[in-house]
Amino acid sequence: MNTALVSLETLPRTAGPRPWTGPFAPPVRPLDVLGVPGQINLDYAATAPCARAAADAVTELLPWYASVHRGAGELSKRCTLAYERARRSVAGFLGARPGDEVIFTRNTTDALNLLAHALPATTTVVTFASEHHANLLPWPAGAVRLPVPASPGAAVRALDAALRELRRGTDPVRPVLVAVTGAGNVTGERWPVAELARVAHRHGARIAVDAAQLAPHAPVDIATLGVDHVAVSGHKLYAPFGAGALVGRGDWLDAAPPYLAGGGASAYVGPATHQVRWASGPARHEAGTPNLLGAVALGAVCAALGDADRDELHDREQALLARLRAGLAAVPGVEELRVFDAAAPRVGIVSFVVAGRDSAVVAAELATAGIGVRDGLFCAHPLTRRLIAEAAARRGWRNPPATALRASIGLGSTTEHVDRLLAALGRR
Repeated sequence: MNTALVSLETLPRTAGPRPWTGPFAPPVRPLDVLGVPGQINLDYAATAPCARAAADAVTELLPWYASVHRGAGELSKRCTLAYERARRSVAGFLGARPGDEVIFTRNTTDALNLLAHALPATTTVVTFASEHHANLLPWPAGAVRLPVPASPGAAVRALDAALRELRRGTDPVRPVLVAVTGAGNVTGERWPVAELARVAHRHGARIAVDAAQLAPHAPVDIATLGVDHVAVSGHKLYAPFGAGALVGRGDWLDAAPPYLAGGGASAYVGPATHQVRWASGPARHEAGTPNLLGAVALGAVCAALGDADRDELHDREQALLARLRAGLAAVPGVEELRVFDAAAPRVGIVSFVVAGRDSAVVAAELATAGIGVRDGLFCAHPLTRRLIAEAAARRGWRNPPATALRASIGLGSTTEHVDRLLAALGRR
């Protein structure tokens, strides 16, 4: 059967890890990653390596590469089918509800900027000072930035108090959006998303989750968590080629002017200037020729992860993470950065500082040994500076480093990788 001739409406719309079966389901692909022999990549939190599932899906589609939603030929039909199938794969992977929209973007930053663009004019945004820049900078003037909480419970209580005060004496239907991370990109600590969502909804607010760091490491189910919007990046999810997604409720998005004005976003264009009727649904904010290969790569990884045993992957990663953290704690002069208690749940990310050493110099030395880590402030400048100061205070350092180091793991990471990093730091 020629899939290029099949209407997209024949594909089931059920949400779940694998939203359809039969001849139109994406193939089950291996869940491993590409790499370069001799190079140890411990920088997954910045950009994860390419999954073989993504590479294979793109390679298979390339001979058919053509327009999407813009042609009647066989190539165009097949590419349109692949693009929309990827959209549904992302929806299933993230547990989208019936009626939720999946809008392809460039990355999480682009997705949250799209959401900021679509906010009703009187919306107040509430977030925490511990956010990545992608969840700090897009929001309009007047956003409420809550202090960095000392614990997950403190975050829930602070949000409850802030929303109660915000609602006092104001229009009870005035739109409020809470914007939080699922897992911190500096420390890897997981945030109490479901509890924060319950608090937000109790006060008539919506909640958006930056899941860039959480989705690669743990299931993210929009319906179960009770959140309104989720943003993800393909390059964090083992899917290069420059795609991300904003997934969730579509009413604000359908009421807003297009993020980009152009072909595809318009349902009708008349002869008069600005005589335009805009499309509804994802097309409204996907003007121009879409990033087909990026979407297909992301969809392929979502399908592969949806077929995987996430509990087994989680247990394996947590064992590596425990080995990494214990090893760092045993290296003289090394101190881990953290927001919450040391025992708080986290994904495979650890940031740390080395007493008396410039982080960029340490990272360069590690690179000569074939070990790649990140150094800097991790696009979370206010938080990272604060955590460096707190780490120095815990250890009694008089002159803390200006920046930090970050080691992050995921699919493809091994005990050898962790042990070689620890050995190299011990020899510094």
